Amino acid sequence: MKQMALDIGLAPVSTLSNFVAAGNEAALEHLRLWAGNPMRSPVPTFLWGEGGSGKSHLLRAVREALRDHGSRVGWIDATTLHPGEYDEHWDAVLFDDCQLYTAEQQAAAFNWFVNAQSPAHGPARWVLAAADRPPADLQLREDLRTRLGWGHVFQLHALGETERRAVLRRAADERGVFLGDEVMDFMLTRFSRDLSSLMMLLDQLDAYALRTQRAITIPLIKSMLENE
Repeated sequence: MKQMALDIGLAPVSTLSNFVAAGNEAALEHLRLWAGNPMRSPVPTFLWGEGGSGKSHLLRAVREALRDHGSRVGWIDATTLHPGEYDEHWDAVLFDDCQLYTAEQQAAAFNWFVNAQSPAHGPARWVLAAADRPPADLQLREDLRTRLGWGHVFQLHALGETERRAVLRRAADERGVFLGDEVMDFMLTRFSRDLSSLMMLLDQLDAYALRTQRAITIPLIKSMLENE
């Protein structure tokens, strides 16, 4: 059955606290330590895993955590069509969806990486990158690919079906919302299965149910999609 991408409402802010770490505890603990002090020992970090494993969530969460500490951050993802020059005031540089980078993005990422790790002034800066495959399998220019893989490398594992259901159930219970099994089945088969999208859907359903004074059912979900 074709899954529908969720494009209603605003996505919740990604934080390290709201990342469900089941199976990925070591990566999360590593990021907590480095996000708290990116200068502690800035060995590059690389995250990889299939879609829905939480890579982009963690990169956005680290970016927010660094900004909360007053740090400046350089960022490139697939939508950054023309990355600017490296800024010596950055405390870290983050590269998301590296497998999608164009030649121009690869050139910028290489330049940023070299400048971050061997700056003209001050200590080395942290580099955090993510892709859907390990560094050795990336179809990137060799000098960038090898650099992305020489530091800490973590494989992220997507939540299984049972874990997704448990997380959804707990999140619903925390909101005082009842999700019947048929509603859960509908959510997991008709919408994007990554946890961020499911949590966003639950938030929207909760708000719509309160506004319309109705229980969350499959007809309610369809009504919300038609009217929101």
